[in-house]
Amino acid sequence: MRRVLNNIIALFVVVIVLFLVIPLPLWILDFLLVLNIGLSIMILMITMNISDALEFSIYPSLLLITTLFRLGLNVSTTRQILEKGYSGKVIENFGQLITGGNIVIGVVIFFIIVLVQMIVITKGAERVSEVAARFTLDAMPGKQMAIDADLSSGLIDEQQARMRREKIQKEADFYGAMDGATKIVKGDATISIVITMVNVIGCLILRMVFDGGEFMEVLQNSVIVTIGDGLVSQIPSLMISTATGMIVTRSVSEGSLNKDVISQFKAQPRAIMTTGVILLFLAAIPRTPTVPLAAGGGVLLLGGFLLNNRMEREQKRAALEEESEAVAAGPVEAAAPSETDYYKDINNVYSLLAVEPIEMEFGYSLIPMVDETHGGKLISRVVIFRRQYAQDMGFVFPSIHMHDSSALGTNQYVVRIRGEEVARGEILVDYYLALEPPNPLGEIEGIETIEPAYGIPSRWILPEHKEMAEIYGYNVIDPLSVMLTHLSEVVKKHAYELLDRAETIQLVENLKRTSPEVVEEAVPNIISYAALEKILRSLLQEGVPIKDLSVILETAVDSLTQGRDIDMTIEQIRGALSRTITRRFCEDGQLRVVTLDAEMEKKIISSLTRNEQGVYLAMGPELMQSIIAQLAEHLKKFSDLAQTPVILVSQVIRGYFSKMITQFYPNVYVLSFNEITSNVQIQALGNITADMPAQRKAVGI
Repeated sequence: MRRVLNNIIALFVVVIVLFLVIPLPLWILDFLLVLNIGLSIMILMITMNISDALEFSIYPSLLLITTLFRLGLNVSTTRQILEKGYSGKVIENFGQLITGGNIVIGVVIFFIIVLVQMIVITKGAERVSEVAARFTLDAMPGKQMAIDADLSSGLIDEQQARMRREKIQKEADFYGAMDGATKIVKGDATISIVITMVNVIGCLILRMVFDGGEFMEVLQNSVIVTIGDGLVSQIPSLMISTATGMIVTRSVSEGSLNKDVISQFKAQPRAIMTTGVILLFLAAIPRTPTVPLAAGGGVLLLGGFLLNNRMEREQKRAALEEESEAVAAGPVEAAAPSETDYYKDINNVYSLLAVEPIEMEFGYSLIPMVDETHGGKLISRVVIFRRQYAQDMGFVFPSIHMHDSSALGTNQYVVRIRGEEVARGEILVDYYLALEPPNPLGEIEGIETIEPAYGIPSRWILPEHKEMAEIYGYNVIDPLSVMLTHLSEVVKKHAYELLDRAETIQLVENLKRTSPEVVEEAVPNIISYAALEKILRSLLQEGVPIKDLSVILETAVDSLTQGRDIDMTIEQIRGALSRTITRRFCEDGQLRVVTLDAEMEKKIISSLTRNEQGVYLAMGPELMQSIIAQLAEHLKKFSDLAQTPVILVSQVIRGYFSKMITQFYPNVYVLSFNEITSNVQIQALGNITADMPAQRKAVGI
């Protein structure tokens, strides 16, 4: 029994198909027609009460099933009408109710319903579905970038990011399916007209030719029954079409349709009062329906007046609460001593010599975003990001020294590493940043700018334009998230500079609590803190997590005791961290890379030179120019992919080749084959060859 219930929908579809072949008794047909009407009402109610289209993600498939169900019933009723001139009580009662026994009325009403469905509702829903599908697909890269930014800043964890990515994919699939599903609704309305015409003509031929009936009598009976049949199918079809329009227009809703309509109308009391005044004015004009207009205008005027008073009371209550909180905070503290008096003490001057590992300076307008006493949330968001970064990379970056600066513009901020500026940005506190999609559906008024973290063309827009910008496909971000995302990208890029000797010792002491034997053997007997710091910095600089410090130390001990230098030791450690590196750079078990051919690798190996400082890459300018030019062409293939560009080479040249490439393309990562686990599918998007003349000709050098 449970197996049957689990497959009830599949069995239902099979039964629907059988309707097209097997005649149904009239009592079953009446029951199924009522079921069809009830099902369409239920679907319409669901679409009006959901806040997100994905809450009813089965709708495209359900639309196909209900349409097939309706067509199956149409075929069954057509068979009954043509055979007996009668198709049950439901159809007969509907026909009599709508037509009132008048053929012309029935025909007109039927065609009005069909045309309204085809021309107004279905056509509109079809267009909205098409636009929504385009918008969703165009907005996917921006939404993915926003998820990555939130993940990197610590606002969400990996599980939440995975859920949001899945939601984006489901949205794209849903609206893509709806784009095609609306064609089904349109075809349903068209076939209803065809079936109705077939029923009328068929009844006239059968009743007059074979039964010898009178034309007017046959016409009267057949049209009433046929119109009843058409209405019984078209009313549910009209509800389904309306539900289709409802579900594809839920893109910017925050609650159910009922809640949204009530809340948004209640927020505009002056518009309601203005409408009431206009209706009262119209009621005073001669030869207008005075009583209905006066009644409607009076109700609207009174309702708007009451709503306006209620909003004013709430605003006054909020203002009083803010004032009471300010009073409870107490008097302002005494002013601090002047700057001149402070630095009269020579010992205070030494405080100026300290260099902060990382600091942020803000213009005057941005202080409320930082000051927690005024509701600033930047510090708490940085704390979340520090925790997330520590979990991901195994490194706790130092506290960020934040202060205002009169040397900056009011909307500017600067990030400094070791006292030197590494990044600068400007944000507008009272605006939102709208990232431009590849193909926006419309133009949004705003101040053009460049997103500071990723360099995406954007514009600052007013809050009231936020919803329209999202409809047009823009990815809208609040100012605090813009600044935090920029800060997080700066920290990731310069994390290796923030790792100093003290932090290295702290990491070792932390490992000593769980693996004292490893630390006792390795540090400082075999590997010094200076050498360990160099190794950890190198890993962080190339985006490799140092969380598994135990494996790093064990591998370093094995490599150094075999006489390898620091550079080769780092490569050995990277190989030991292959699972970590694979997880860091691979997506869905696939890794798309650019490779080097055998001849090119030989030329690079032959360019390795050793001197007193160690091994370095002494490559000729012609060979280097060829590599950079070819790589520029291949990197274009990564532009439409979510994956970071990766070059895959042998372990022997990886470190030296990476240092050379980073000078030209800092966001390209160089990996070796032994750093990728065997379960990963590698796809080569391009190959850098040693055929330099041919390459120069291809790239126009």
